[in-house]
Amino acid sequence: MPSSLKVSLGQYSDKGRKPANQDFHGALIPEGPPLVNKGLALALADGIGSSNVSHIAAETAVSGFLEDYFSTPETWSVRQSAQRVINATNAWLHAQTRQSQYRYDLDRGYVCTFTALVIKGDSAHCFHLGDARLYRLSNGVLEQLTEDHRLWVSREQSYLSRALGMNARAEIDHLSVPVTEGDWFVLATDGVHEHLDADTLTRTLASQTDPQQAAKTLVALAYEHGSEDNLTVQVLRIDRLPQAEPSAVSGRLDDLPLPPELRVRMEFDGYRILRELHASSRSHVYLAEDLDSGATVVLKTPAIDRANDRAFLERFMMEEWIAHRIDHPHVLKAPPRQRQRRYLYTVTDYVEGETLTQWMRDHPNPALETVRELVEQIARALYAFHRREILHQDLRPENVMIDANGTVTLIDFGAARVAGLAELAPPRDREAPQGTLPYMAPEYFLGEPGDTASDLFSLGVITYQLLTGDLPYGTAVSQCRTRSAQNRLRYRSALRDDRDLPSWVDGALRKAVHPHPDKRYRELSEFIHDLRHPNPGLTHPIRPPLMDRHPVRFWQSVSAVLALLVALLAVRLYGA
Repeated sequence: MPSSLKVSLGQYSDKGRKPANQDFHGALIPEGPPLVNKGLALALADGIGSSNVSHIAAETAVSGFLEDYFSTPETWSVRQSAQRVINATNAWLHAQTRQSQYRYDLDRGYVCTFTALVIKGDSAHCFHLGDARLYRLSNGVLEQLTEDHRLWVSREQSYLSRALGMNARAEIDHLSVPVTEGDWFVLATDGVHEHLDADTLTRTLASQTDPQQAAKTLVALAYEHGSEDNLTVQVLRIDRLPQAEPSAVSGRLDDLPLPPELRVRMEFDGYRILRELHASSRSHVYLAEDLDSGATVVLKTPAIDRANDRAFLERFMMEEWIAHRIDHPHVLKAPPRQRQRRYLYTVTDYVEGETLTQWMRDHPNPALETVRELVEQIARALYAFHRREILHQDLRPENVMIDANGTVTLIDFGAARVAGLAELAPPRDREAPQGTLPYMAPEYFLGEPGDTASDLFSLGVITYQLLTGDLPYGTAVSQCRTRSAQNRLRYRSALRDDRDLPSWVDGALRKAVHPHPDKRYRELSEFIHDLRHPNPGLTHPIRPPLMDRHPVRFWQSVSAVLALLVALLAVRLYGA
């Protein structure tokens, strides 16, 4: 069995010379899949001394973070999960102050410093507001990872410049660093770190084997050195990092064999095979009936030749994993698992209809309104992915199904990138997406990671193809592997003599498929809006020249003119 993350933790807090302790701290180290998917978390908060309610803010901040962080979707990255939770807590604290008697005196309101540490896989993530500190001791070298958010107005006087609950929006510092076995992490409030120098911290940690005793020793030293504040320390040591930790998707790859060859009317693992839907060198897809429920489902099995291709099998299992986690009318679903499986395969709902590829063959010149309705449905499906920090990365007509009522369903998630799972993969395993070349965004061919604008590019290409039957750059995008080559790409206007298309729609398409992601729309909704509403900034008053609209027709015309001139010259020459 692969080893999992193992740590040793020590925590200690004391009111010190103050009458009450306004600090609050906590940690949560889950077991099993949550430890893999979300990691472990520590947090501490320090209530400001001028407030009689800041201890409530500190407890709320820490307790809320530890509870809500582990309730966020496992598809989210650590940063997305933590910042969403911290921002929600900040908004609540700020609202409490605004609704209380302290609304005109923030120094007496629900305000506290906040610092959290999340260890996931082989990375440490820090989230920080205020003047508590996070240190790391690695290979005998002590490093302060946080910056004090304190503004000094004189040598003796200063005040917090950032804190939780201070403003309506929280400005959160985020830092991610790799960790190694044997690293020590120390979180300490200002009552401790202001009275301990780097040498004292280093010597104390080096002389201790028990993090709990180390935390108590650091608090005692700060007190002896004259601290008049509350004293809180958390000490974490990395004892073991996960080695080849199975992800939520790949956890059973080593336990289940590939299915045998399936045949029509064969009963297999609780299903009856009805017919084969598709076969390729990668997988076989069957229409099947669940013998228990009678439901018609799609059963997909890996090709036998892929039995030893672990990367492929992980991508293969991704579709059902995502289908269980996105509940949206335009996204393929997977039925709940009712029984234990004996083989490696996926089961999803059956979508009765045709692919967008076939639909375009049947409707070569669709109305603009029809195209808008289809594209809006695809965009809603993509948004369901993006709000969970998932990129589809293989959006193409073959992966869009349309039923008899015109309802769109997005399928095939094998190339999807899930932020929460990508954090678990070592750099060498974070391979380029397995998309389809004509629809892949240009940045992928430069080896750059994609983002939501990459999926938007693919949607723009599909929209362009629906309206013109062509691709905006032909097949040139996949051949441009340098930035300079991409700069030479020329967009082919969608305005044609045989199609009455508003110029502002062409402008929207041009922006959606721009080679540079920072020049595309940043939101799917902006693109959808501009497909329906004229955007003056995208209108091109001058119709593109014939060479841009119909290059073949242009050169045919030029050749005809030249042939006519040659004929006239020949007549005049020989006539003379």
